[in-house]
Amino acid sequence: MDKKSNKISAVYLLPNLVTLGAMFCGFYSIILAINELFTQAAVFILFSMILDGLDGRVARLTNTQTSFGEYFDSLSDLLCFGVAPALLIYLSSLSIYTSGYLVKISYLVCFIYVASTAIRLARFNSRNQTADKKYFIGLASPASAAILICYVWFLNDINADVASYLTLTILLILTLSVLMVSNIAYMSFKDFNFKQKVPHVMLFAVALGISFISFDPPKVLFMFFMIYGFSGPMLFLFRRLRRKNIYDSKLSSKNQG
Repeated sequence: MDKKSNKISAVYLLPNLVTLGAMFCGFYSIILAINELFTQAAVFILFSMILDGLDGRVARLTNTQTSFGEYFDSLSDLLCFGVAPALLIYLSSLSIYTSGYLVKISYLVCFIYVASTAIRLARFNSRNQTADKKYFIGLASPASAAILICYVWFLNDINADVASYLTLTILLILTLSVLMVSNIAYMSFKDFNFKQKVPHVMLFAVALGISFISFDPPKVLFMFFMIYGFSGPMLFLFRRLRRKNIYDSKLSSKNQG
């Protein structure tokens, strides 16, 4: 037998420990959602977002990037930003229907969301080596999950009648699903260097942002993530119109000449 086949593979502990923490937050969010603690479930998915943003940076800073870490992170993302948000939105807003066609629609839209998340993650991994790091192609699954859970948090905070928001809820889920698998570019902010020096006013801006969020977290966070979520389509339309105007002006000048 080949000696190499008996060699026990090893992994770097620190970045994978952060990923494991994110996975636990996603799992615990599911437990909270089952127990109808929807606000706490949403908060734990936000915690998993923070940890998900840290594991890759920790791996790069400590030079401990591995293919195992990438696959492990993707599996964690599917749980935290696919299964957990879908279950949360279903239990909080769609499970009130127990009979009729609305039950099937509720199941289907939640499954579509989970499937879109899986497709988005698989496509990201397949293009990771060649893609432009400044942009995401399609809405990132953490951002999509953030919009969905902040929507649930917002409805829960205002004690809304979820039945009256049924159409909006289904449209939001389907729109986010389409945006995740689309070819629309989104800013990734991965090119931001946290080790570089910044003006003192930047710290003031961060403090101001934290104060603004703490004023009313559900509404502020929902508004912030919605702006980011729909910034991609708006920029896409802006670029298309700009290209059309440039083409029309060139065509007009050519005809005049």
